[in-house]
Amino acid sequence: MKLQDKVAVVTGGARGIGLAISRAYVEEGASVVIADIDQGAIDEALTTLQGEGHPAQRLMGVRLDVCDRQAIDAMVASVTERFGGIDILVNNAAVFDMAPVLEVTEASYDKQFAVNVKGLFFTLQAVAKAMVDRGKGGRIINMASQAGRRGEPLVSVYCATKAAVISLTQSCALDLIQYGIRVNGIAPGVVETPMWEEVDALFARYEGRPLGEKKRLVGEAVPYGRMGRPADYAGPAVFLASDDSEYVLAQTLNVDGGNWMS
Repeated sequence: MKLQDKVAVVTGGARGIGLAISRAYVEEGASVVIADIDQGAIDEALTTLQGEGHPAQRLMGVRLDVCDRQAIDAMVASVTERFGGIDILVNNAAVFDMAPVLEVTEASYDKQFAVNVKGLFFTLQAVAKAMVDRGKGGRIINMASQAGRRGEPLVSVYCATKAAVISLTQSCALDLIQYGIRVNGIAPGVVETPMWEEVDALFARYEGRPLGEKKRLVGEAVPYGRMGRPADYAGPAVFLASDDSEYVLAQTLNVDGGNWMS
């Protein structure tokens, strides 16, 4: 049990990668808080995890809009009241949009930066303050993307937000290590989640492809031979949250089947 008696908050934890990480953490002995904007998805995730035999007393759901700083503070307070503190934060909540540069709207730009950068940062800040006050250190894992490692013509704003996540991971790690808080990141590649159906539809629109073709092509292009699956991110997330990564700091781990080499 690598996370025995730890308390972990996973934003965007009700589905996809977030749910896979939540499952892995509770399996490793942690109490897990699924923080998500979709209350229905939270309820479904809790039912699923309890149905798998995970005890209800080590699971908690909190509806959270990371764009609402009062909601962030309320989440931290409610988790602290129930479990006594937060040891691990996984900043996983994010949104995606795409368009050619000449068609990007201000609304799309603002929403992506509000959730993927501002929301991530102020969730990190609020949890880090609670960790400092508690005096026991902690682990923070920011979910970036291979899109943060390079530019892509139809995904300019999303790429920029994930590049910002990588940069914030580095700076926050160097600042917070003095308090025993270790900040690192994970950069997924293309991952087979329900969101990819939306992504595929957008590529079909802008590249004139039939539905499903872009998803097939990107999967075939991964050196490993397939798209990622949510479960592929459970092990790396456990590693970065556990003592196994004690000396790892300010790094963003590429978990993308070989798409990006560094």
